[in-house]
Amino acid sequence: MGKKTIREIIIGPKSSYHLIDLHELWQYRELLLVLAWRDIKIRYKQTLLGIAWVVFQPLINMVIFSFFFGKVAKIPSGNLPYPLFVLSGLIFWIFFSNAISNASNSLIINEDMIKKVYFPKMIAPLATILTALLDFAINLVLLAGSLLLFGRIPSMATFVILPICIIVTVITTSGIGLFLSAVNVKYRDVRYILPFFIQLLLFVTPIIYPANMLKKEHLYIIALNPMTGIVTAFRTVIERSGTIDYSLLIIGCISSLMIFFIGLVYFHKTERFFADIV
Repeated sequence: MGKKTIREIIIGPKSSYHLIDLHELWQYRELLLVLAWRDIKIRYKQTLLGIAWVVFQPLINMVIFSFFFGKVAKIPSGNLPYPLFVLSGLIFWIFFSNAISNASNSLIINEDMIKKVYFPKMIAPLATILTALLDFAINLVLLAGSLLLFGRIPSMATFVILPICIIVTVITTSGIGLFLSAVNVKYRDVRYILPFFIQLLLFVTPIIYPANMLKKEHLYIIALNPMTGIVTAFRTVIERSGTIDYSLLIIGCISSLMIFFIGLVYFHKTERFFADIV
């Protein structure tokens, strides 16, 4: 009889240079979808209107902002009616704010699973971003319907710029989400500080006002916030007037990649301790 071969498997920490294992993430893609679907079901469980609440958030904000900033404050909105102007920015902003808020708590919510089962911890925050992306898709349909209601037909450039804006937004939210989820494991103050940070960031992002209201030197400072270039570029193409300020978009893209890298590095350095802390 031949000798039995015993295969030894050593599980150890990943190399510090191996920040993300795409093959491993692909292997756990079903878990990603399961967690995302679970988030959706929990969120709308025992609600009368269900997923219709997704469109209520931008609609209610659009009405409030249109009254106070469009009617009362008379903030200019270019060639777009103010409701369309603010809605075009809100759909990106709501995706951004909801994604990072939910991602920041994702590891805490999945505490039991993290302690008992091995899986790439990155799956947890990424699942919340995937859920927010579904909400964004629904709100995008809302915007398309609103454009048609106001007699606005999107130009072909919209279908080129929109995917770029979505990709940059996803990269940005992923970076911030990974960073905050890791920080929140150790410092639970994040859940209290984050709403104030998001509210402040709303007013330094051209959501309720056009970017051209700002001085050039101030504009390039807030362009470090990737949402500035995204919202400005998207509005330009749906207005069908003027040219895209590619400098803002390029600054936003570079900033987005830096944010993602920082978030990924911090998450990677701290994830081995998650099971001991949560």
